[in-house]
Parts: sequence; C-alpha cells; structure tokens
Amino acid sequence: MQRNILTVPIRKIGDASASSEQDLVAVEEPLEIRLAGRNVAITMRTPGNDEELAAGFLCTEGILRNPSQITGISEPERNIVDVLLADETGVDFERLERHFYVSSSCGVCGKASIGALEATGCPALIRNLPVIPSSVIHGLPGELRSRQAVFDRTGGLHAAALFDSSGRLLNLREDVGRHNAVDKLIGAAFLGDSLPLNDHILLVSGRVSFELVQKALMAGIAVLAAVGAPSSLAVEVALRFGMTLAGFVREGRYNVYSGDWRLR
Repeated sequence: MQRNILTVPIRKIGDASASSEQDLVAVEEPLEIRLAGRNVAITMRTPGNDEELAAGFLCTEGILRNPSQITGISEPERNIVDVLLADETGVDFERLERHFYVSSSCGVCGKASIGALEATGCPALIRNLPVIPSSVIHGLPGELRSRQAVFDRTGGLHAAALFDSSGRLLNLREDVGRHNAVDKLIGAAFLGDSLPLNDHILLVSGRVSFELVQKALMAGIAVLAAVGAPSSLAVEVALRFGMTLAGFVREGRYNVYSGDWRLR
C-alpha cells in the first residue's frame, strides 16, 4: 500500500534557537493513467484513490461518458493505473495519441478555450437548480476544514468537497493538485453512476482555474464555491454556461461572479 505521508528530518529555526526534529510532508508522485493499455496522461498526485482519479480524469476530459464503458481498473502498480474497457468503439484513440496529457497542477495543457469545452458536450445545467440559502455557502469552509485529515498532519494538500443543497458534506478528497482532488471526487461519483450532480455544491480549498470549472461542468455541477479567487477565464466560462461561481468564501463573506439567481 502506498503512503500519502512521509516523515522527514528537519532543522527547526526559531528566533533564538534551532533544533533537529521530524516533520510530516504530503507525498507527491507521478501517476500514469492508461486506457485499455494505451498511455493517456501523467499527473503528479498524492497516492490514494488512484482508481477514482483515473476515472474522474477520463470523465471530466470527455473521454468516457458512462461508467458502463469500464469493465475494471487495475490496482495501482509502479505508479501506473490502467482503465479497462468493455468496448473500444466510441473512444477516439487517435485524438488521445495526438494529445498525451502531462500535468502537474494545471489540468490539461492547451485546452483553455471555451470552444474546446463546448465541443466535449457538457451536460446542460438546470437554471434554477439548486437554490441555495446564503447561510449554506457561509458554512461550507468550516465543514470542509473539519474533514481534512491529511492536511491536519501535513498542511500541504488541497481539498475538494461535495455537498448537497442543504450544506451536508457528502464526500471529500485531498491531493497535492487541486485538479486531482476534484477528479478523485467526481471519479467516485462517476464510478457510482451518480452523474450528473445537478443538485450539489462543489467547494475547493484554493483558487478556481478554468480547469476546475471545466471539470465541474462535465459532472453537471451548477454551483462551484472556492475559498480563494477565480481566474478571469474561470469567470468567463461560468458566465457562458450559467454556472454559479462564488469566490473568497471565508470569514462570513463571499463574492458571486456568476449565477447569483441560485442564491438567496
């Protein structure tokens, strides 16, 4: 079993003293995602929930559309995971060969365009679902923070959490990469045949990039909230697709950049 935390020796420096101690750090290692034996992507991630990460990546990039396409996912071995297919028809392997995805923290390189996102066939968001009381949004960061087990020990991970429309935390994943945390979370729902997540809220612990909006849209999530700031392209995409996007959700306040009609 791969570890997600390592103990390392450190020299701790204070104002007037120094000492040799041990510290805990989050593990970061590459994962190669294969589809029917073919290389698709390499991502730097924290080991754990690798099958969900692979499935979530293939779902949010529009490569797979239904969990019934998957017959099995290999146990991660030597940082490689292979997603096995029931039928290879309908999978554009030529496109995958042209675009071998290498990612450390930014999602799929070169895909930051609204046109490319539209071409993937995102599920249509329901305009008036869900309707969220403002008090629910205020309470999300505290719920997320209370469940960040690995962050509590290392201070070095991003988190993504899925809530229902009443603010009840349903699932949470942590990773050194914010996009990996989201893929793990959506991958769990995809493998459980629970997409689209029309009546749910996604909260991320950091900033919101285009890639995170893309992944939320592919899962049918209409409300995306973040403790940090959104990028300009994240706001543009949220406006284009009618997503509710909230940033700086902390300390009893937040900014709404798009889709304020879902909040009351």
